[in-house]
Amino acid sequence: MMPPGCRPAEGLLLPRLRRAGRCLLIFLVLGVAHAARLAAAAGPPSEPKVLVPTGPPLAGTAALTFEGDVASNLVAGVDRFLDRKLAAAAARRDRLGARNVGSVPEYEAGWADDRGRLAEMLGVVERRVVSSGWEWISSPAQPSLIATSAVVRVEAVRWPAFGDVTGEGLMLQPVGSRVVADVVAIPDADLTPEQWVGLEADGGNAAMAPVPLRLAESGCRVWVPFLINRNVGEAKVSWDEKRGRNLHHREYLHRAAFEMGRTLAGYEVLKVLALVDAVRREAPDRVVGVFGWGEGGRLALYAAALDPRLRVAGVSGYFGPREGVWEEPLDRNVFGLLERFGDAELAGMVAPRPLIIEAARGPEREFPSNGGAPGRLRTPELTAVRGEVNRARAIWRGLKPEPRLELIETDNGNGPAGSLAAMSAFLDGLSPGTRLAEGGVALRDLRQWSDPRGRADRQRHELDRHTQGLLADSARVRERFMKGLDVSNPERFQETQAAYRRFFDRDVMGKFDDARLPANARSRMSHEDERWRGFEVVLDVFPDVVAYGLLLLPKDLQEGERRPVVVCQHGLEGRPQHTIGKEGFDAYSAFSARLADRGFVVFAPQNLYLFRDRFRVLQRKANPMGRTLFSIITPQHQQIVDWLKTQPFVDASRIAFYGLSYGGKTAMRVPALVTDYCLSICSADFNEWVWKNTSTRSPYSYVWTGEYEIFEWNLGHTFNYAEMAALIAPRPFMVERGHFDGVAPDETVAYEFAKVRHFYAARLRRPAEDCRIEWFVGPHQIHGVGTYEFLHHHLKWPVPPGR
Repeated sequence: MMPPGCRPAEGLLLPRLRRAGRCLLIFLVLGVAHAARLAAAAGPPSEPKVLVPTGPPLAGTAALTFEGDVASNLVAGVDRFLDRKLAAAAARRDRLGARNVGSVPEYEAGWADDRGRLAEMLGVVERRVVSSGWEWISSPAQPSLIATSAVVRVEAVRWPAFGDVTGEGLMLQPVGSRVVADVVAIPDADLTPEQWVGLEADGGNAAMAPVPLRLAESGCRVWVPFLINRNVGEAKVSWDEKRGRNLHHREYLHRAAFEMGRTLAGYEVLKVLALVDAVRREAPDRVVGVFGWGEGGRLALYAAALDPRLRVAGVSGYFGPREGVWEEPLDRNVFGLLERFGDAELAGMVAPRPLIIEAARGPEREFPSNGGAPGRLRTPELTAVRGEVNRARAIWRGLKPEPRLELIETDNGNGPAGSLAAMSAFLDGLSPGTRLAEGGVALRDLRQWSDPRGRADRQRHELDRHTQGLLADSARVRERFMKGLDVSNPERFQETQAAYRRFFDRDVMGKFDDARLPANARSRMSHEDERWRGFEVVLDVFPDVVAYGLLLLPKDLQEGERRPVVVCQHGLEGRPQHTIGKEGFDAYSAFSARLADRGFVVFAPQNLYLFRDRFRVLQRKANPMGRTLFSIITPQHQQIVDWLKTQPFVDASRIAFYGLSYGGKTAMRVPALVTDYCLSICSADFNEWVWKNTSTRSPYSYVWTGEYEIFEWNLGHTFNYAEMAALIAPRPFMVERGHFDGVAPDETVAYEFAKVRHFYAARLRRPAEDCRIEWFVGPHQIHGVGTYEFLHHHLKWPVPPGR
């Protein structure tokens, strides 16, 4: 649901900065040296003494007795919580309500809204090109006709799809017989059209019949589109040959598309539907069907679910439960899919049209976590396939006539795809009574020259250019999106801002509806400095989900005194202990300890972004449910703030947020939702975030790095950092920026901040001190000069003498 009136980090980055050549590296070194001089002048922060927790816990809390790594236990608990949510996804879908099975027209009409939702989830939203049809691909070196037999001609073809994007592949035309149907036969991503028709060896894929050739010999005109493959290391950029060397093509294209509300699968479904458009214009009365294997089976299922013009669908080596999609390659990540659609629900959308499921060997491949996301492709277990088929049949139970869903098992679900039984059933659905040809007629290869790498490059570059075009237009789309934010008076601003905040919470970050548990605070004293004491604190949030952090209490805190609080958030792979002066973590400048030295109460939470793949997999598990890491992080912070507000030493109206790096990423999202934070400071992260996540041209881009969890669904058309800041406003907001920070160049930081400053000053008429940026000569770190002044000013806390 859109808001009314609208239309449709990093970590401690120095060891892994995105360098734009040697010049930037020199700048970074100079920045580090300058920061070291500043630190030396200020005096080195001492590492607090760690105490054996033998003293009493914090007043009003139970004793924290947990032994071991609390942070590791926190991440493991969230993993269990998400596993339970995934396991219950099918049951949640079952509770969405029964389908109207009174009649076939009523049943079909009942899926109309779902088709729209599925199209949005996949990003099948582009307007398809209306054209005269396909064209033959030929050159002086190679005519379009590439193979022939006594009964079939095979030609290379291309057709316009959407924007400047085309589809390419092969067309198999029966010779000397009536065409009984048109079929789009979609191979797996790692199977070329030439391999599937039998012109080339299958490249190590499972042994299988040449399905397109068999159908063409039986009187079908067959179209075999090329899919983007999963080859690794070919998608490089000119300015850095190492970029992308461990990233397969499908993940590379999917990452940027995801940020723009698109998916690679959605792009390829659009190509299939554009081909159907062309075929239907040329032969409007001819039946059109779709059949696919592996990744092609996935696309065939999506296409048939979306487009009733596809009168028959066949899915081989793919159909089954999707609750384990987080283990599959990243390009199969569809945000929110499992809340509405499993394969059974997609089959329900195909009905009452015939659907042939072939339980056969599917593509099998491992993708290690080595630059790209870990993932694996496996043949669906036969028992799981049967279970999902039974779920599908239950959806339309009572519908007359009963839809045809045929499950064909080859060798207990592990035999070659394209079996005689599966092909015969599919052909019978297309043209009842038509017999499958016996096959065995060899194709004569007429190719004098071929360029498979050129075709792959063309298809990949077209999709890349399309996504980059969406990026170029995205600022204007976000402007239109935010038109409903009414600043004409404070009441209207608050009302309309709340609508955007709800949208950001539920549709962008994702929100679990679970009620939070009582905090049940446990604590133990863990650190002591001459000016403050530190306590580890654990709070319950959801079953198996806790919030954990360090609470620093100044020793001069008087009984009955209520002080302002600064919540200090660490960065990627960080811990609260790193923010109090732990050796080797100089980027934090011990800012938690330094702020406690100044008399603030400080709480340093443990965030989820720790243990590399362990936390990144949490994002993979959350995304198919329409959730993110911040679906957990936000309620953790709300629980922390709610608990802090009950403490006798806290002024509930003066709780501020200050985060570095990934903590700065948090500073843009959490205070936008947790309105109890009275201000927010984003350090070493603020930039043109959508550009950083989507550009395939910039050396600062995440498209090329190992942070595969960083991409957020459709952020490009909804909330960049300026729009997030509009949800923080009118509360004070500040950016802390080092000139040599490798997060982004100064100019993109300034560009995005200028939008925020304009909103505060020109639209809300807020004073200059409410929206600030501090530039300093230094790298990716806490500077602690202007930001400390900002905190003292807005939290109304005096600067201690000598500071």
